[in-house]
Amino acid sequence: MELLDKKVIVTGGASGFGLGIVKKFLNNGAKVVIADQNKTLADEQAQKLGSNAFSIETDVSNEESIENLKKQTKLTIGDPDILVNNAGITHLPDFVENISLDEFEKVLNVNVKSVFLITKAFIPKMKEVKSGVILNIASTAGISPRPKLTWYNATKGWMITATKSLAVELAPYNIRVNAINPVAGETPLLKKFMGEDTPEIRAKFLSTIPLGRFSTPEDMGNAAVFLCSEKANMITGVALEVDGGRCI
Repeated sequence: MELLDKKVIVTGGASGFGLGIVKKFLNNGAKVVIADQNKTLADEQAQKLGSNAFSIETDVSNEESIENLKKQTKLTIGDPDILVNNAGITHLPDFVENISLDEFEKVLNVNVKSVFLITKAFIPKMKEVKSGVILNIASTAGISPRPKLTWYNATKGWMITATKSLAVELAPYNIRVNAINPVAGETPLLKKFMGEDTPEIRAKFLSTIPLGRFSTPEDMGNAAVFLCSEKANMITGVALEVDGGRCI
C-alpha cells in the first residue's frame, strides 16, 4: 500500500501502459481518475476496477477539456497528489517528408501540448500546498530514436527535457517530477510503431532489446508506483529506462 489514499490522475488510463499504471496504483491504495478520450472504455474499466477508480472523459489536447478534468476531479476525489501524463500517440513509420502536417500536429498536440495544459491547470494548487508528484511517460525513442519515427521521437525528447526542467523549477515547492522511458510494448501503439505487425518485424524489434521481450503494462505500473511513492522521495528529474537494456 505504497500510495494509500493518494489522489491520482492518469491520462490515457483506459488501455495499454496507462491501464497498467492505474491497476498498480489502485492495488497500492490510491484513488485514481482515468482521464481518457474513449469514454466508453474508461467507464468500463472504472466499473471493473472498483470503488476507488473513476472515469472522466478528457481530450488532453483541449484546454476546456482539461479545465473540466480539473473541476470534475476535485468534485470526485479532491485535488490530485499525483499526475501521470501517459496519453500519447504516434504517426506511422515513414520518411520525414512524407508525414503530413495534420499527422504532425496531432502527435504534437497529444504528446506535448497536453503536458503543457495539465501542468498549467494543476501545478498552482500543488505549489500552494507544497506537495505533489508528476510522472511523465516518455520513451526510449527520446534518447535512442528509431528511424522513420522522427516527429514522435522528437516529442519524447521534449518530454524528457521538460521533465528535467520542471524538476528543477518545482523542487523548492517539494514537487517531484520524473519520467519513465518504456521500450515498445504490447499496447495499441505497437502496430503503429512497427508499421506492419508480422513475425519478421517483431523479431527485428526484439533483437534490439537485450532481455528479449517487449515491455508490459505491469512493468510500467511497477516503476510508476516506485517513482510516485515515498521510497523515491529523493528522486527527481530522472528519466528511468524501463527497457530491457535497449538503451545500453
